[in-house]
Amino acid sequence: MEAFLISLSTVAIAEMGDRTQLLALVLAAHYRKPWPILGGILCATLANHAVAGFIGAHLGSYLTASRLDLIVGISMVLMALWTLKPDTLDESGAAPRRASTFVATLIAFFIAEIGDKTQIATLALAAAYSSLVLVVAGTTLGMMLANAPVVFLGDMFSKRLPLRAIHIGASLLFLALGILFIWRSIGHA
Repeated sequence: MEAFLISLSTVAIAEMGDRTQLLALVLAAHYRKPWPILGGILCATLANHAVAGFIGAHLGSYLTASRLDLIVGISMVLMALWTLKPDTLDESGAAPRRASTFVATLIAFFIAEIGDKTQIATLALAAAYSSLVLVVAGTTLGMMLANAPVVFLGDMFSKRLPLRAIHIGASLLFLALGILFIWRSIGHA
């Protein structure tokens, strides 16, 4: 259950103000069809995080517990720093005009999530925890919790979020997790 809860909270907080959340806002404003957008986000996130989780779990099986915890800890500390830099999104190419809402969202979200901090967090968490299913379920639900309000409430909601405070909170969460994993790596040594 720890893998699920840490995965959920890490991604839900890290996603605030992230480029994929901004993409959800652009898609919601463009299409004004929340359910197909959420379906596209869900399918794209499941596919993307499943691949990242599989790679993380596979890489994690080759490392000792101490080295794995150290690598995950360092990656979380680096993500704490990355989180402090807000993302932007170029609206000009955000959504294809001829594709259906679901397909446009699926493709745009899958591509936007490649190399994103939430994908990297999924990879690191899957390397750290033995349950790939719980990690992917947690990160996917975290992504949905962060994006569903944006899709439904759109621009009005995004202007009221204290994004700077959310970025600092997410950074502190990544930093705390990084320190926890580094501390665990010292205990395994």
